Amino acid sequence: MSEKAPAWVPPVMRTGYFARAAVYVVVGGLALMAALKGGQAQGTTDALADLRGQAWGVAALWAIAVGLWAYLAWRLVDAWLDLEDYGTDAKGMIARAGLVITGLIHGAIGVSVAATAMGGGSGGEGGGTQSMTQKLMSMPFGPWLVGVVGIATLGAGIYYMHKGWAEKYKEHIRVTPTARKLDPVCKFGCIAQGVVISLIGVSIIFAAMTANPNEAGGVGEALHQLRSMAYGRILLGIVALGLLAFAVENAVEGWYRVLPRYEGKDVMTLARRAKLKAEGKLNEATA
Repeated sequence: MSEKAPAWVPPVMRTGYFARAAVYVVVGGLALMAALKGGQAQGTTDALADLRGQAWGVAALWAIAVGLWAYLAWRLVDAWLDLEDYGTDAKGMIARAGLVITGLIHGAIGVSVAATAMGGGSGGEGGGTQSMTQKLMSMPFGPWLVGVVGIATLGAGIYYMHKGWAEKYKEHIRVTPTARKLDPVCKFGCIAQGVVISLIGVSIIFAAMTANPNEAGGVGEALHQLRSMAYGRILLGIVALGLLAFAVENAVEGWYRVLPRYEGKDVMTLARRAKLKAEGKLNEATA
């Protein structure tokens, strides 16, 4: 295995993160409008479908679709070549498997976005989640399989909240004035993304418990659940701002993400800077 990542990997990686940023700008922006003006917040696929009616919408949809496929390619190559040095122990292999799963999910969204760009209808993200749940439910031990998916999704949501709260994202971000200023935004964005994914996981678990795939929902249903709670418009507005913050976090990763197997392990990241500062060694390291 080569010690250094191929030269084409960083631009593909950055394209993927910028595409994710575009997705969450649209979803978060429409959710914020729903919170401010009333109405139903939309899931990822339905929100992106609204772009098609704009003069530049088809081109934008294709750009997002290609970007999401780039994100898929980046995650698969990252996992296969271990470009971020997760290792081959149990913890490392679980992390690498997670890269594959997130890549496949975003690749599937890219296919849906491309179909929308070509004028094909989408069943809506909630419908897609329900369709997947229904297929699993019809298999042997179906409710158990759905339950496993729900628990895994909930686990992913908890991971994102932990990633934000513990500032784990800093481990991959190069130190720049812009990255440092946007650090609080990135933290808020990861936590908000975790909340939304956790709500999706809970809905899938409930579908497993009731053997009713209609209980499962995607991002749109998660936002609707927030909207239906007490002070729902306020909660929806906060999470909408959080999704916009997550778009910023992805853009920051697009610009400043460090790839150790390409740039080396001595690049100053936000996490490394924070550690050196806590140890009183920052001035020595930057001298």
